[in-house]
Parts: sequence; structure tokens; C-alpha cells
Amino acid sequence: MNEGSRKAIIAAFFANLGIAISKFVGFLLTGSAGLAAESVHSFADTGNQGLLMLGAKRSIKARDEEHPFGHERERYFWAFIVALVLFSMGGLFALYEGIHKFRNPHETDNMGIAIGILIVAILLESYSLRTAVKEVQHIKPPQQSYWQFIRTAKQPELPTVLLEDVAAETGLFLALAGVLLAHYTHEPRWDAVGSISIGVLLVVVAFILGAEMKGLLLGETALPETRVALTKALRDHRHIHQVIYLHTEHLGPDALLVAAKAIFDPSLSAADVSRTIDEAEAAMRAAVPSARFIFIEPDIARS
Repeated sequence: MNEGSRKAIIAAFFANLGIAISKFVGFLLTGSAGLAAESVHSFADTGNQGLLMLGAKRSIKARDEEHPFGHERERYFWAFIVALVLFSMGGLFALYEGIHKFRNPHETDNMGIAIGILIVAILLESYSLRTAVKEVQHIKPPQQSYWQFIRTAKQPELPTVLLEDVAAETGLFLALAGVLLAHYTHEPRWDAVGSISIGVLLVVVAFILGAEMKGLLLGETALPETRVALTKALRDHRHIHQVIYLHTEHLGPDALLVAAKAIFDPSLSAADVSRTIDEAEAAMRAAVPSARFIFIEPDIARS
């Protein structure tokens, strides 16, 4: 895990922990459905940051006989678990709480406390979101949108934290809107509507995150520019005439598996072919350092 991802996770962990505690206290004092949904969401987010750190720690375990390509996919697995937690503990609970309060409405007590806690939570969440955005900007190409970054990033931590923070910030504003509407219209069901809206939002975000992590778990190919660089490094060798195919798969954010088949100079001896493969692998790793595992199959031209 790079330093930017670690900073974003740590900022999100402490921000969510403070927010979760304050919102839960607010729920106990006010009985607000929106605060109840948001407190569970924030506690889930706090645990999620721990899961991301766990995945990063487990991914650096040394290779062994059962895992000859290493444990890099641990990062994708635990990010997928984060999506499940967000869906169940965040989205489904918020929907349950909102529907329950909609059927059995009651006025929110201590309105000033509820609003104050939500405003403090918005400020803390803004700090976490600002940190995530800042770290994303360090690695995201200037012309790439944040949505494109989430869709194409091969590291799971920053997209996960960014999605969580956007969902949390939006959810806080929905909770605040529900509390205010319930108070000024004297219709407590607005608070329940706020909780239901938060639940729908979290379910949608969980599905997006789960779909992205599923693709990475199954094995996604490298970005087009990475494949071009690898193909060029292989093709440029003086004894390689043509690249028949080059397939790539991300074993992790910083670990790439490369399988290629190329036409070699037919006059080469077995020793020359072996030497050429070693040289081509070195050139490919120099072009793309994350290409840890490279398998090149030599072939000859056929009429």
C-alpha cells in the first residue's frame, strides 16, 4: 500500500470513529432515525478502514507453495468484504430504521443537539473526504475524472475510501435535511424519509464498490498504456520478430502477471533463445516494474 492510501485510511478511520460516537450519543438523546442510521453507518465505516488495513498487511506475506504468486489479492478480497459490510450494516439497517420510523413516527427530541451533532459530523467527514481527494489527485491523471479513476484504479483502498466518504457526506446532508423538515413541518416522517434515502444511497454505493472489487478479484487486465509498454519492450528485442499475443492479469495493485507468445529468429540456438527470453524479461520489467511474473513462449514463423 502506498503512503497516500495509508493517509486516507487513517484520516477516514479517526474521522468516522469520532462521528460514530457523536451520532450515537445524539441518537440516544434525540431518538432521530436519521442519526441512528448514520451512527451505524459510521461505525461500519470505522470497521471498514480496519479491514482495508488488514488486507494491506496480509497482502505482503511471502509466497509459499500454496500461493506461488503471492497474497496480493488479499487487498481485493477485504475491499469486497467492505462492500458487504456497507450493504448490510449500513444500507439495510438504514432502510429498516427508516421504514420502522415511517410506520411508527414520533417527534425528534432535543433538536438543537441533533443539528449540532450533524454539523460537527459534516465538518469531520469533510476533512476525511478532503484527504482522500488530495491523495487521489497525486496519482490520478489530470484529464481523468474521479468516476473514471474509481472504475479503472487497480488499487482498492483509495477508490473505496473515496466512495465511502462521498456516501457519508451525502448521507449526513440527507439526515440533516430530514431532521430539519421533520421539525419545521411537524411531520416526523421526514426524518424517516431521510433514513430511507441514506439506506438507498449506501446500497447503491455498496453495489458499485462490490462490482469493481469483483472484477479485480476475478483478474483484470492491465491498463492499455501498460500493455503497449510491455509489448514494445518485447518487440524491440533484436531477436524477436513479432509478438503474437500478450496477456496480462493483475494479481494485485503492484503485481502483474504477463504471458506472451512471440516469433523468434529461427537461426537461434536453444541457449540463444534462453538468453533472449531473459533479456526480454529484463526489458519488460524495466518498462513496467510491476510485471513480477513474466512467461514468454517462443515460436517461429509458419508459412
